[in-house]
Amino acid sequence: MLKMEIIFTRTEYLIFLFLVPLIILIHFVSIKIKKKQALKFANFDALARIKGIDIYSKNITILVLSCFVVILIILSLAGAVVKVEKSVSSFSFVLAIDSSKSMEATDMSSNRMDAAKKTSVLFVGNAPVETKIGVVSFSGSALIEQTVVSDKSLIKGAINDIKITSIGGTDITEAVVTGVNLLVGEENGAVIILSDGQINTGKVDYAIDYASENNVVVNTIAIGTAEGGNTSYGFSKMDENSLRAISLGTKGRFAAASNEDELKKAFEDMILLKTGRASVDISRYLLIVALILFFVEYGLINTKNRIFP
Repeated sequence: MLKMEIIFTRTEYLIFLFLVPLIILIHFVSIKIKKKQALKFANFDALARIKGIDIYSKNITILVLSCFVVILIILSLAGAVVKVEKSVSSFSFVLAIDSSKSMEATDMSSNRMDAAKKTSVLFVGNAPVETKIGVVSFSGSALIEQTVVSDKSLIKGAINDIKITSIGGTDITEAVVTGVNLLVGEENGAVIILSDGQINTGKVDYAIDYASENNVVVNTIAIGTAEGGNTSYGFSKMDENSLRAISLGTKGRFAAASNEDELKKAFEDMILLKTGRASVDISRYLLIVALILFFVEYGLINTKNRIFP
């Protein structure tokens, strides 16, 4: 059974809800004053019958809209968050994507890099809403593309912006260390390495020790085929031995993927789900609805709901 509750992160703004009854009071006092002014005209009752004017009834719509606009704005300012009990990820992740020249190899659809980016973006899209993910690219050195966040648009943008670099080498050790550092402060952390495994810089033992000391799991995915593929500098084969050793040494998972379907399956197996409470910040959506209602109200005030013709 789905359990849901709404909480507010900035409760001090809720005090402004007192404006709602004040708006209602002002509304009816204003109508009463305007009706007294209108009754000064001898032909007002006749005019009302002809034009169908009913000040009280025709302005109740405006009152309701005004109250809704104010309430939605106040709830937005108060930081409305919906908490839902559902399946959530047990981990925060860092995706470390190999950007060395060997990722040009064409033994996968398009090339290894395109396949890695495409399935990484799919992984982000399929991850539970509250899953926090960071992005690192690495070749001869590691580069932080995105710190650990839950904003999927930022994460996907960072992945899509990764380019194959001209810097020589593949330093998975630095990729692991950088990923682990990004996960400091997270309750549970896991680094996912996507690489063809051709390590020629750094020491695998150091990467294993560093991740283990910081209680971070390293999952590895070997991209490419045993037959290999062409690159701009020659032929490149996939080497899974170092990747398998890193995952084994940190009690992570290893997968070899020679096509996009196997890549997708590898990612699916690396999201461990549990029952937990996911939070969704709805304040921006409340503000959008408030703006829409405001323009609806403005249109009504200036058309059929004008007090006087």
